[in-house]
Amino acid sequence: MNVDELRALVRKALEDLKAEDIVEMDVRGKTSVADAIFVASGNSGRHVRSIAENVVMEAKHAGKQPLGVEGEEDAEWVLVDLGDVIVHVMQKPSREFYDLEGLWKVTIKDRKNMQNDQNDDQDTDD
Repeated sequence: MNVDELRALVRKALEDLKAEDIVEMDVRGKTSVADAIFVASGNSGRHVRSIAENVVMEAKHAGKQPLGVEGEEDAEWVLVDLGDVIVHVMQKPSREFYDLEGLWKVTIKDRKNMQNDQNDDQDTDD
C-alpha cells in the first residue's frame, strides 16, 4: 500500500465515524518520521476511541499493521502510528491546548528566525 492509498484509507475511516475538523498535513521535508499527519476531533472519550479503533481496523483489513496505538485508555488523545501516516484523534479541549496544526506550520526558516531573535535578545540583556 503506497502513501496516497494509506492517506485515502485514513480519511475514509475518519469520515465513516463522523470525526470532526479533519486536517491532513503534509510533513515531508519537516520530519523523517512520517509523510502525513492527520488530526481529527471526537465529541467524547468514547467517540475518540471508536474513531481510532476504526482507523486501526480499516488499516488491518487493508494489510497495514499499525506500528503502535497510544492513549486508548483515557481517550483524550489517541495516536495511531501507521508508519508513513500518523493519526491523532483528540477531544476538542486537548486539541485546542496542544495545537498540533500550529506546531507543524512552523518551518525551518521560521525556527532559524526565532533562534536568531532569541540570540539577539540574549545579546542585548548582557
